[in-house]
Amino acid sequence: MAKFDLTSTLGQYLDRHLVFPLLEFVSAKQIYDETELLQGKLDILSKTNMVDYAIDIRKQLYPDQDVPESLKQKRAEVVTQLAVIQKDVAAVLEIISNDDVMNKMENIRDPEAFVQNLIKEHNFNLNMMDSMYKLAKYRYECGNYAVSSSYLYFYMLVMPPSDKNYLSVLWGKLASEILIQNWPSALEDLNKLREYIDTTSFASALHHLQQRTWLIHWSLFVYYTHPKGKELLIEMFLHRPQYLNAIQTMCPHILRYLAAAIIITKNQRSLKELVRVIQQESYTYRDPVTEFLEHLYVNFDFEGARQKLHECQTVLFNDFFLTACLTDFVENARLMIFETFCRIHRCISIGMLAEKLNMNPEEAECWIVNLIRSADLDAKIDSKLGHVVMGTPPLSPYQQLIEKIDTLSVKSETLQNLVERKLNANSQDYRWGAPEY
Repeated sequence: MAKFDLTSTLGQYLDRHLVFPLLEFVSAKQIYDETELLQGKLDILSKTNMVDYAIDIRKQLYPDQDVPESLKQKRAEVVTQLAVIQKDVAAVLEIISNDDVMNKMENIRDPEAFVQNLIKEHNFNLNMMDSMYKLAKYRYECGNYAVSSSYLYFYMLVMPPSDKNYLSVLWGKLASEILIQNWPSALEDLNKLREYIDTTSFASALHHLQQRTWLIHWSLFVYYTHPKGKELLIEMFLHRPQYLNAIQTMCPHILRYLAAAIIITKNQRSLKELVRVIQQESYTYRDPVTEFLEHLYVNFDFEGARQKLHECQTVLFNDFFLTACLTDFVENARLMIFETFCRIHRCISIGMLAEKLNMNPEEAECWIVNLIRSADLDAKIDSKLGHVVMGTPPLSPYQQLIEKIDTLSVKSETLQNLVERKLNANSQDYRWGAPEY
């Protein structure tokens, strides 16, 4: 399973705190050696202020050893430094802790009026906001994500988007909301961050590309948890050219999550475009999820699609973001196989279809019956012969008109090309003189 695991790849684009949920997941799945995972966690924790967590991990790694003095000393330093920073912004912390004041302030839409009100009534000084930013980051590094989120929210209320720390505040707020699993707020922060990235001029095109690449990876936490997230993921990843370009340039492995979202939501409108992108990027990235669509819609290889669907179940079961969607994915993938097969064949053996759907014949027959009823398909089942017989409904007048328009469009384009070619040839004759006969 490690062959298809993307934890190490995704981790390169995530904040170190966001990596911990992925490590906990792969630890539960027993994909890697537990000792190596614990050592990896300890290495990451050494760059944070979560000293108590680091001590717990170290005890699991070295149960016979005492806690090093260096960790005890670091813990004391963290507590001392936290008290110093809090003292510098005591007036701001008093404002944040007062719910009545905060509710009143949130109703003031003008940021300048908001700040002036704070200065006049609450002993506020704008110079405190640098220390407030440091405190929010320090709390975040200590693992106090909810507290950090509230501090960053206040910072965004007070400071304008032109502030030097504003982009970092947006990233910190999004990470905090993800880690406390506040998905409505996380989606709101994700949209704010995307708008800021899309409307801001960065120092270079590469910097802009990196920002979008990180946002794509962080958004997976939100989009694969929020009820409407998968539709929003498709819209952002596939239908916004700048983000599709970032995926194709920097992180083609994200195609796994885009493909899964389209299969899970049965988004036929986006399927054709996705298959085209998968074909373009097949030389840089392939996995069972992308190969399933390639086998089914490019090669029409139903046996290959069946085998890839079996592999997909293992991949999704061991993927942090996709494991909760396994049932919907398999159901809709089977439906895709069935619909594609039915477009090509008029009479289908239930036994053969069951084999392609990874089901036994009795289960397949019940599944097909339910599908015909729910989807109102023009099909009949001959249980005696074990066949599904597909009807051939007449083409609607509307569809016939569409096809005639498409045909006329192609003919018109061909005629236009011929006329242009003739005009160009005449122009050349006029310019250089007619050939001698």
